[in-house]
Amino acid sequence: MELNSGFVTSGEKPTIMVTNDDGIDAPGLRSLVRVLLATKLYVVHVCAPDSEKSAVSHSITWRHPLSAKRVDIEGATAYAVSGTPADCTSLGISEALFPSVPDLVISGINMGNNCGYHIVYSGTVAGAREAFFNGIPSVSISYDWVGGRSNIDDFTLAAEACVPIISAILGSIRSRTYNIRCFLNIDVPTNVANHKGYKLTKQGKSFFKMGWRQVTDEQQGAKMLSTMAMETESAAVTETDTSTTLQENLLFKREVRGTQVDNDETDKQSLQEGYITVTPLGALSRAEIDCQNYFKEWLPNVVGHASSSSL
Repeated sequence: MELNSGFVTSGEKPTIMVTNDDGIDAPGLRSLVRVLLATKLYVVHVCAPDSEKSAVSHSITWRHPLSAKRVDIEGATAYAVSGTPADCTSLGISEALFPSVPDLVISGINMGNNCGYHIVYSGTVAGAREAFFNGIPSVSISYDWVGGRSNIDDFTLAAEACVPIISAILGSIRSRTYNIRCFLNIDVPTNVANHKGYKLTKQGKSFFKMGWRQVTDEQQGAKMLSTMAMETESAAVTETDTSTTLQENLLFKREVRGTQVDNDETDKQSLQEGYITVTPLGALSRAEIDCQNYFKEWLPNVVGHASSSSL
């Protein structure tokens, strides 16, 4: 993969583009931008969703154009975009919105940790992954927010705690020694003021086990009229199905019914111990090696069985 660095000369300030999934007004993003600007070392661009887009994973907008509205963030050039975190990163690094490609993309700071299997759902991680797809160094940052213990000021502390890592990344980019075959996912512990330092970890298997509970919506009622319209390839207008059959509108809400936690030194475990976890990630999670060995023997048997069945 080729490094798409925006550095031209050693005297220039590097450009950092910030995105997130909590929305452009989120305190985590605003705190990160303020801390970056306070260093006076970086040019800061912001391209973030105009509303919360948590847990949208790596979804993108395909059929419709995106709107980008200029937002006043002192010291930065910022846009609120009607898209997902992956959309925002893609637009922000494209040179269609900003005049240059950023040297580094930072997605965050997210309200809540992103460890284990939850990385798959995370819009925050997707914002960094999209930059990685395009050969641009990137980092996703999350703060392990806990209600009743955390406060808004913790986002500033989390950003300040990550500045040494950000500076080191940019130094390696400038010297062209940075490893761009992965991107970094950083999680900051709840008690950030007393964190135990940085710890290199691996993605674990921690997971919230979800269930569903049926709920009622008194405002909308329990009945709805089913309508459907379809558009043909010729762009001809088709009729709308105005079926007179009233169907019951069943409503269900997710709820947590347990947790799956790792016991070894993975991202979640180390975060709970008070470390700032630094986890290298790739585009996709690789299968466990024992799975590779299993299917290496299994697949030829499938082919043999299929051949004998066809006789």
